[in-house]
Amino acid sequence: MAHISGAEGRDDRPNGQTLFESIFASDRPDEETLIVWRGQRCFALLNLFPYTSGHVMVLPQRGVPRLDDLTSDEYHELWEGVRMAVAAVEVAYQPEGVNVGANLGRSAGAGIPDHLHVHVVPRWSGDTNFMTTVADTRVVPEALTESWRRLVDAWPTA
Repeated sequence: MAHISGAEGRDDRPNGQTLFESIFASDRPDEETLIVWRGQRCFALLNLFPYTSGHVMVLPQRGVPRLDDLTSDEYHELWEGVRMAVAAVEVAYQPEGVNVGANLGRSAGAGIPDHLHVHVVPRWSGDTNFMTTVADTRVVPEALTESWRRLVDAWPTA
């Protein structure tokens, strides 16, 4: 609930931090924060509101809204993190495909526009159903803690 309640007023930066910076800097265990990988400049965590099981986000540790705001080192590690996230998703879930994308700015669909993040979403033929369309509800067949474990176990080591 801390993540959900923290999502309100996203553009406000309590303590000068974005929501994702607060999650990264917390003293809570990664299993609780759903962080699956920590790099030198970037990290990956599960999406709290996933489209499917295994929906992970890769982002810089520093909250910036645009790709142009990244340093060269952050940029390269971000995309290396995306590569590793795709590899982990493929090992953990054996999807038929993977969506990779970033929503840059609120008008582009970014729910948290002040901290750039890249979505990695495993996909299967027929993985959408009437629930999303009719009830604006997603059905995810796996608990987030199980998704976390699967991705941590599948994450490439180099």
